[in-house]
Amino acid sequence: MADIVLETRGVTMRFGGVNAVDGVDFFLRRDELRCLIGPNGAGKSTFFKCLAGMLTPSAGEILIDGQETTGWHPHEIARLGIGIKTQVLSVMDGLSVRENIWLAALRVLGRQGADGAVADALERLDLGDLAARPVGQLAHGERQRVELGIVIAARPWLVLLDEPAAGMTADEIERLAAVIAEIGRQAAIIIVEHDMQFIRAIARTVTVFAQGRILMEDHVDAVMADPRVRDIYLGKKG
Repeated sequence: MADIVLETRGVTMRFGGVNAVDGVDFFLRRDELRCLIGPNGAGKSTFFKCLAGMLTPSAGEILIDGQETTGWHPHEIARLGIGIKTQVLSVMDGLSVRENIWLAALRVLGRQGADGAVADALERLDLGDLAARPVGQLAHGERQRVELGIVIAARPWLVLLDEPAAGMTADEIERLAAVIAEIGRQAAIIIVEHDMQFIRAIARTVTVFAQGRILMEDHVDAVMADPRVRDIYLGKKG
């Protein structure tokens, strides 16, 4: 199907005798925002790392826009126009907010396009007042926003985000939800996340992982109402 931009076929990731990801078939459409949820150890972050090139699957295939990318490195995947944000922040503490974002935009857009992309990212993420400050002086939630700015400044058509709301305040999460909704107008998005308030604010379709496999995929309301999710993920009974 032409509108599928990312697909996995039987993706498996073994660590010793343990299948952290076990034969996962998955696809994402061009205009879709998908949240991946599940308890700790469910396999969602390992699956994300396979998509992003941080891990090479033990078996299976990954296709991005029809091209097999199984085993590619993260920088090779990024060159396809894909923005990747991992759990571990990848920022340069000694440079300013503006410099961090500008370098990311320069790599893709060149000098002529970088300045406009930086100005746009600073405005969208409400980072204008922090633009001249070294990133190393910022609070964790502010640093999270800077890294998201690094991602969107390159104007990707597919965005992979691993726990973007981690360490943010309620106000910052609300602002982030609005930014992601805006990004979703121009890019497909996959988000691994634990914050259920954030997921409810942004999600339409949710994929639930359990024991390395996909337990269910459905609209966020159906997922949250499913007793299997309450028992396994939310820790609630009945």
